[in-house]
Amino acid sequence: MNGISTTGGSTAGNSADATTAAFCGHCGEPSDGGAGPTSGVHRRCGEYLTMEPPRYCGACRRRMKVQVTPLGWTAECSRHGTTEMRMRP
Repeated sequence: MNGISTTGGSTAGNSADATTAAFCGHCGEPSDGGAGPTSGVHRRCGEYLTMEPPRYCGACRRRMKVQVTPLGWTAECSRHGTTEMRMRP
């Protein structure tokens, strides 16, 4: 497991699911869908998502409420629930 756990309905906002999400978790633009090579724009977004939490829900493109703590982060979509990542000790 990569340390990402979810509570709620969807994991579509996770960076781990960025290839299956309908929208990019970093910029909110439509995802490449994983059918072909990743565009340069979304490749860069993927790099950002490895270091910071997603800001947009991957399922519905809504802006998420994000809280960052020293131990990890929590991102909450009003429709699809909470995604969280905790740092490993």
